[in-house]
Amino acid sequence: MRRRTLVPASVTTLVALAAMLGAATAQAQAQTQPQATGWTATATKAVPMGSGLSSVGSLPPSTPMTIRVVLGLRNTSALHQEIAAGDVLSAASFRQQFSPTAAQVSSVESYLRHEGLQPGTVTANNLIVSATGPASAVQSAFDTTLDSVRLDGKTGFANTAAARVPAALSTTVVSVLGLNSVFAATPASLDVRSTPAATNPASSCTITGVPYLCDYNPQGLQDAYDATGAATGAKTSEAIFAEGDLTQVVKDLRQEETANALPQVPVTIDHTGIASSDISGADEWDLDTQYSTGMAQTVKQLVIYDAPTLTDSDLALSFADFASHDTEKAGSASFGGCEFDSYLDGSMLADDESFAEAAAQGQTVFASAGDTGGFCSVGTPNGVPAGVPDVSYPASSPYVVAVGGTSLLTNANGSYDEELAWTAGGGGISYFETAPSWQAGDGVVGTIAGEAGLRTLPDVSMDADPNTGANVYVDGTPETVGGTSLSSPLALGVWDRIESDHSESVPFASPLLYAENGTTAFHDITLGDTGPYAATPGYDLATGIGSFDVAKAQALIK
Repeated sequence: MRRRTLVPASVTTLVALAAMLGAATAQAQAQTQPQATGWTATATKAVPMGSGLSSVGSLPPSTPMTIRVVLGLRNTSALHQEIAAGDVLSAASFRQQFSPTAAQVSSVESYLRHEGLQPGTVTANNLIVSATGPASAVQSAFDTTLDSVRLDGKTGFANTAAARVPAALSTTVVSVLGLNSVFAATPASLDVRSTPAATNPASSCTITGVPYLCDYNPQGLQDAYDATGAATGAKTSEAIFAEGDLTQVVKDLRQEETANALPQVPVTIDHTGIASSDISGADEWDLDTQYSTGMAQTVKQLVIYDAPTLTDSDLALSFADFASHDTEKAGSASFGGCEFDSYLDGSMLADDESFAEAAAQGQTVFASAGDTGGFCSVGTPNGVPAGVPDVSYPASSPYVVAVGGTSLLTNANGSYDEELAWTAGGGGISYFETAPSWQAGDGVVGTIAGEAGLRTLPDVSMDADPNTGANVYVDGTPETVGGTSLSSPLALGVWDRIESDHSESVPFASPLLYAENGTTAFHDITLGDTGPYAATPGYDLATGIGSFDVAKAQALIK
């Protein structure tokens, strides 16, 4: 998994999470009500200084900026009911019933122009209006302050006051993204075994009668999860969310397909912003593309939504485009970070809107639950369960399927033997997201101590342990890679098969998955732990409702 971390820093700590929560909550309460000047707070809060992050003065007024103004959905109660009921809307129907209106978009554009900002693209669902202009105009338009900041000797910028809008826009604008360079996703080392993987490892990697830790190729994982007799993903289009120059990623995918005698899948790269030359995350996208399509055996179309960066504001456009296009039935995001970051800058609200649209249209996004156990990393590397207690976003969104991690053991013939909770698999209780009705209705909410009606994760789990990882081609060379960056695309590949088996007519996955909680569709994992959370019979915060038995899940899920 690519861990979201602080830019310009190499660790995620701003201040202790509890202190940050207290400061942000107090400020939000102070600014929630319209002030005498006619301003109303948005969901974009101030970035608190502390623990090494310090202001070094005002951001120069002429600094060029690109911002995203996020508009609120309409009729949200009805929307949530539609999703819970399993209704599937067309994109056109969604826009008519729930998207911001053209008049609302026009009012935002007019205000931006009045404040000296230049409106740019508007997403097709009317949720995000991009704009450019100098820092001075941004500060004035949103009644905020922008400072240059320093952390670990590196500099960036951040809003040191919450973003607000005039009262006339209070029911239209919900957050403003792009006001800081602090919260972003940056390359994080994947769990790679020190010895190279075999060029084409056998599907069975056990010795007779003894479960054995080893790496798997796509067919090996298909065997382990009982997928070989199930329908393939040939009738389904899927999406991967990525960033940077993907030229080598496509070449690596072709090499993996050739090595494992897999069909060559059609690939489309959808640039959601200015093309980037960055290749630092190529190994991540190699894993995503090779093991989502490999677990599915094949797909109708692989679409890669390619953002220029992994900043919250750029990723928001990728998620909005996925929902607006409504052409792929499912996707995978193998990145994330402390959900507090996304809450603080307002991107949680923005992305939840896009994920809700996707869910209403029968699309499903899977996301890595994290690689540091039930914690948010404070400098600990992936694979080590330590840090500040927190869960990962976007996995914590109620309209995303959070995928945790396991250690997978197989029999001598490659069939499933058992799984244990991977020690660093992510999971826990959200601070901010409420539990969706499908969790409450299936014996999950109320069974976890301290959860108090909040969203819990993961939802499901798949192989993630680097000791039982995947054989991935990276820059033309096979490596063994693990982490929940593996488990999320594996779950996507399983869902591709289920969608294909039903001619892409299956609604949003989560309610259907929880309806099969405790059935043979899933392996209930009862061994192992993730640091604070143990795997137990039934739902747990280590592995959710378990891992897929693909053939049985395909037969049961309708």
